Amino acid sequence: MKQRWIHIVLCCSVAVLAYGAIQNPFSLQYIETVKTNATMLVETEEDPLYQEITDHASQVNIPATDARVDKVWKALPGYNGLEVDVQQSYDKMKESGTFSQSKLVFKETKPELHLSDLPPAPTYKGLSDKPMTSLLINVAWGNEFLPDMLKVLKDHNVQATFFLDGSWVKKNPQLALMIKEEGHEIGSHAYSHPHMNSLSAAAIDEELVKTNEVIEATLDLTPKWFAPPSGEFNQQVIDRVAAHDMHTILWTVDTIDWKKPEPSVMVERVVNQMEAGSMLLMHPTEASSTGLDAMISGIKQKNLLVGTVSQLMDETRIPRNMEVDINGGSNRD
Repeated sequence: MKQRWIHIVLCCSVAVLAYGAIQNPFSLQYIETVKTNATMLVETEEDPLYQEITDHASQVNIPATDARVDKVWKALPGYNGLEVDVQQSYDKMKESGTFSQSKLVFKETKPELHLSDLPPAPTYKGLSDKPMTSLLINVAWGNEFLPDMLKVLKDHNVQATFFLDGSWVKKNPQLALMIKEEGHEIGSHAYSHPHMNSLSAAAIDEELVKTNEVIEATLDLTPKWFAPPSGEFNQQVIDRVAAHDMHTILWTVDTIDWKKPEPSVMVERVVNQMEAGSMLLMHPTEASSTGLDAMISGIKQKNLLVGTVSQLMDETRIPRNMEVDINGGSNRD
């Protein structure tokens, strides 16, 4: 049936071009080129090898996942699909004339719905289809622990997302700049660590605007992620954050490091809970500073990558051949 339609389209195309050739004889060469290419296309699609690749593609193609609002995890990002590029795969195999799994060429396909298309809602985790996690580090105090935490992150070649309190940035511009220069992502954590769910819309706006202004002035960037202090929010907070072109981020797993847990106990509990898509909340505390190396190592030993929130929410697929370096070094191939 497919070949029949190709022949019909070819006949129509040649007829149109032939009519044009009466007016312009120089187009005859073009007509011959079109006919030759069309014949080659039909011969290609009639090749049993081409059909074998097509049949195999239908078995291994992975459809894209649309972003959606989940009942439990709220706003979840989309994820690109993966499908066989039949023509490119055929071009790689036609010389030998035999099907080879290793010569299949894949291409990513985009979802129809993206995170930005969803109504305002918080995000607690990424998709479990993506073997990546993210570290959320909320900073409003704990300066003395930041250098050690930054060193551990650097040793593991891991970038985290630091949510900075606006008043903290104003008081500690050099520390904020150090975090940025280490390659970490910067988010907003409001200005004065308030109870966001008790504020008026105007007061929420003030917290968001003041924080963004000081971060922009200090670090020359505009945050796109917002972490509400103490995880306190209501729909009004979510709506106002969205109105300022940001998205609200919560967490999947909590270190509860502000309770000063014994680091080894905290690490074991946290690592056991981490899975693909998890976002781990921590602060610059003694417990997290001491346990950070073991937490990252434990996550990597579960064959999970560690990236920023933007990387976790990105729809791009993790390559199948990507390896997780559990001994430090490169976090990506």
